[in-house]
Amino acid sequence: MNRIILATGNKDKVREIKEILEGMDVEILTMKEADCVADPEEDGTTFEENALIKARAVAKKCDAIVIADDSGLEVDFMNREPGIYSARWMGHDTSYDIKNQAILDRLEGVPKEERTARYVAAVAAVLQDGRELVARETMEGYIGWEPEGENGFGYDPIFYLEEFGHSSAYITSEQKHAISHRGKALRAIREMLVKELGI
Repeated sequence: MNRIILATGNKDKVREIKEILEGMDVEILTMKEADCVADPEEDGTTFEENALIKARAVAKKCDAIVIADDSGLEVDFMNREPGIYSARWMGHDTSYDIKNQAILDRLEGVPKEERTARYVAAVAAVLQDGRELVARETMEGYIGWEPEGENGFGYDPIFYLEEFGHSSAYITSEQKHAISHRGKALRAIREMLVKELGI
């Protein structure tokens, strides 16, 4: 059976990725489970570059398909910050409650039409023969006026979706996977893996 190793230590991302890839004829492992831990410096200038940096680093250590993602929030009013720095914006150890409040503070008094934002995800897969697959997708929304919901993580409580009238932390996992940046990018990678490897 083929093995897929997820090049992330983020438990929320692992859970989300496993849910979306469910049903494939593969064994899905975390870096720790596969004993293939790598923590490269993400010094790329795009989401795609950072996803590939992570996937390549783990692929060098393990004979398996490696999947990595790089994702983040772009707020148009803030010149698309925090962007590729979303995870480490304001410091790695700063809680998302503080980060989210900082964004709300910067957008204080800004009308809804200028609060547009999007989540971006690039998912990269490095195959055992060295081939590389990359997919990039987005989820469009806007920054709300207060945090809402308990279902998401990261910036989800302040990222609102027009079609639901609620934050992405308020809707169910199934609803989110259907429209999310990571969900769409992972489904695209899944299709590529089926086409390339027949799994």
